[in-house]
Amino acid sequence: MLAILDYEAGNQTSVSRALSSLDIANAVTADADALLSAEGVIFPGVGAAGQAMDLLRSRGLDAVLRRIAAGSVPLLGICLGCQIMLEHSEEGDTKTLGLFKGVTRRFADDLEDENGDRIRIPHMGWNSAPRRRASRLFDGIPQDAEFYFVHSYYVDPEPEAVLATTDYGKTFCSAIGRDGLWAVQFHAEKSGRFGLKLLRNFYEYCREVADAQ
Repeated sequence: MLAILDYEAGNQTSVSRALSSLDIANAVTADADALLSAEGVIFPGVGAAGQAMDLLRSRGLDAVLRRIAAGSVPLLGICLGCQIMLEHSEEGDTKTLGLFKGVTRRFADDLEDENGDRIRIPHMGWNSAPRRRASRLFDGIPQDAEFYFVHSYYVDPEPEAVLATTDYGKTFCSAIGRDGLWAVQFHAEKSGRFGLKLLRNFYEYCREVADAQ
């Protein structure tokens, strides 16, 4: 079973529905024991970094996430869950989890598209995320596959953590991680068949890890 972290940051229901459509057993929970004993954990979210971190800290879930990341339970962050995996966010000048080195930054207001037109913030809609290095998370997903984005901030991690990038006024990192610890800026649960394939890939990896223990 996959556990979906419940910290009142929204979007848990959409993730649960996507997993259920794949016949993947899942539960939305804030219980530390349930999270630590799950086959894998998904850390989604929409909203503000500061409020999310306050909620995580107030429930001790920041420490639980660090234990998960340091242990054998695979973890997947989505959108806000991706952004607050880094050390710091410019949104509210917020200290975040520090699972990856780097900073979450706001898109500059003066960015332009390829035609010289000012881009709109937030970045909202479909866009590709071509890979910079191979990852189990993207197995069977074409390089030109598009995913659904809604965000005003983007992750700027250490270079070795970058898995995929996306162009929107600038080239930014849209997926980070290593086997067993991943995060994506786009909403996989709202990204059609390729988003569902990514969630399936994560689950299959989780099963392999569980079977090997």
